[in-house]
Amino acid sequence: MNTPAAPSPASGRAGRRLLGVAVLLACAGGGFLAYRLLNPPPSLHFMPAPAAQAPAPAASPAPAAPAAEAQSPPQSHPIPEVLPDLRLPGLDGRPHRLRQWQGRPVLVNFWATWCEPCRREIPLLKRLRVEHARDHLEIVGIALDFRDPVQKYVGANGMDYPVLLGEDGGYQAVAAFGMEPVLPFSVFADAQGRIVTLKVGELHRDEAELILDRIRDVAQGRLELGVAREHIAAGIQGLATARAAAADAASH
Repeated sequence: MNTPAAPSPASGRAGRRLLGVAVLLACAGGGFLAYRLLNPPPSLHFMPAPAAQAPAPAASPAPAAPAAEAQSPPQSHPIPEVLPDLRLPGLDGRPHRLRQWQGRPVLVNFWATWCEPCRREIPLLKRLRVEHARDHLEIVGIALDFRDPVQKYVGANGMDYPVLLGEDGGYQAVAAFGMEPVLPFSVFADAQGRIVTLKVGELHRDEAELILDRIRDVAQGRLELGVAREHIAAGIQGLATARAAAADAASH
């Protein structure tokens, strides 16, 4: 890759701020449109929203996805087994480590104010935090956006869960989860910080409840983590297939 000419101080600062957000993606309909951040393709690529993904044991090949879910999310590295030790600024102006919420189940949601499916998810995320308070669920948003629009959007929409800013370190945060830039995506981790699954595309209530129920089963000793991951993958695929069939029937 060619090395760009040295920018002026002002343009250098702007370039660093835009690194995590400027060339991400626009999302629509039942799937998502994705740009590669550092090497954007000449046009947008449409993909159907894939099923949940989870870290897989090295010795076990991933099961084949059904035809409707054959495309997997853009990944640059394997999804890590545990939450990465990210450090990002919050809207309070202080740096926060993602692992500070370890000890409780966590849903990490990557979003932006300009992403329509991201905006549609927010009321659900707020409700999940309240409805799963007995499980001590925490929602953590990572906004791949600039501080001012995020601050305004959070206030206007009553987002009462922690929101971290990825305007400078957004690409590194995405890459730490083994992903290339795509919005929205949500990471579910258990109280031990183990990543249970990663859902790319708009999160729906039935999907969230399925995943959180299996995380509770693991916490209460009813399921092993690997079995829970298998149940989630199969369940998410089934829900996606049923949603696609319903949409197809409604269009005829």
